[in-house]
Amino acid sequence: MPLRAKSWKSLYATSPFGSAAFVTLGANKEIKLEPGSMVSYSDGITPETRATGALFGGLKCMGAGESFFQNTWRAPAGGGEVTLTPSLPGDMIFLPVGKDDFLLASGTYLASEMAVSMDSTWGGAKGFFGGGWLVLLRIRGPGKPLACSYEAIFERTLSQGECYVVDTDHIVGMDASVRFSVEKSGGWGLTMLGGEGFVCRLTGPGRVLMQSRSTTASLGWLLPKLPKSSNKVRNDRTRRR
Repeated sequence: MPLRAKSWKSLYATSPFGSAAFVTLGANKEIKLEPGSMVSYSDGITPETRATGALFGGLKCMGAGESFFQNTWRAPAGGGEVTLTPSLPGDMIFLPVGKDDFLLASGTYLASEMAVSMDSTWGGAKGFFGGGWLVLLRIRGPGKPLACSYEAIFERTLSQGECYVVDTDHIVGMDASVRFSVEKSGGWGLTMLGGEGFVCRLTGPGRVLMQSRSTTASLGWLLPKLPKSSNKVRNDRTRRR
């Protein structure tokens, strides 16, 4: 079913290989997209690149893994359509944001109505072996941001005071009412040898969105299987001589 808002209506299609969103804009209406997410648009749509709010706010969004610049697409008087997809194969979800904010993990924001604003929130260090930081974008409404994931999105609703633990690489987002802290999963031996690194301890109330795949785990599986570069092979041969 189409998802409707004041300035746009949208629907999206999913398959085992990914998803795409089809956004229909009303007369002279605009939408904000992350750079690289646009697939196609109808004749008359006008793209424009703008900085993300004030300088400090834009720099904070860069620190959260989002671009300092965002692409704005404006429909002509007769309206128009924009098609967009995420960079990784996976799902998408519209998140109606009203008076209560929503937190999105860095890299999961894809698009939004113009009234939606965002700022970054540091969620604590994941640590050296965890591969960086857990950084969350604070999304403020009113409006509907579009979030994406690596593979499927699934949701868990926490009751007041209920605790739940999620691997940091599997977090898509959460209600701002959810309290969180980042900690090691077991001891350092488990972190280095067991394949598990850092987790986020969540305390309700509120929704938590998770993704079924981890980019860190996928890269860990893929990189050792990639062929060595030709330059490295030539250098190795030179040293043998």
